[in-house]
Amino acid sequence: MSVPSHRPGSRSPFVVGIAGGSGSGKTTLVRRLVDQLGEERVALIEHDSYYCPDPALPFAERQQINYDHPDSLETSLLIEHLAELKAGRGVRIPTYDFARHRRRPEVRAVQPLPVVLVEGILLLCDGRLRALLDLKLFVWAADDVRFIRRLQRDLSERGRTTDSVTRQYLGTVKPMHERYVAPSMQHADLIIRGEGDANPALDVILARLREVG
Repeated sequence: MSVPSHRPGSRSPFVVGIAGGSGSGKTTLVRRLVDQLGEERVALIEHDSYYCPDPALPFAERQQINYDHPDSLETSLLIEHLAELKAGRGVRIPTYDFARHRRRPEVRAVQPLPVVLVEGILLLCDGRLRALLDLKLFVWAADDVRFIRRLQRDLSERGRTTDSVTRQYLGTVKPMHERYVAPSMQHADLIIRGEGDANPALDVILARLREVG
């Protein structure tokens, strides 16, 4: 198992992309990395923050958007922001209201810290985005595990109902996972199981990231 090294002599942030299906354990991995590396050394960006703004659409129509398709995300803006961070400049990223399906007016300042963690189900689907990632991780978990986790998250954190979560999972999440997310695993440098606490790859990843900065 090998992890790509940071470019010699480079002061730009080391950008880690963490992809995988919805509910696979990406956020858990991010938290573990931040806990081990320290918040002062790590900047966090979620691809979900870049859902395309559709302020003119009524709420009922926003609910029908396929949020698991690559076209639902303003990936070009994320690419621009990552390029800015790698050049040593801070950025202001959007924030998203998942209950109302629209961007909030607030933005979040992100600085070019030694490590930038970028999380999202579709991160490895775009070649332009992959080119900006120094390390590409894919977190894998079985379908039933992912669905249960997604259901629990959306009920507790995003103001959803069991019926709406189930309909969305069967209507878009599962088909888009099979069409886009799962095939993107081939682009990962490391594939990590996200079903349990034991994670042998974590020590390897941390060892590389501790060398940064």
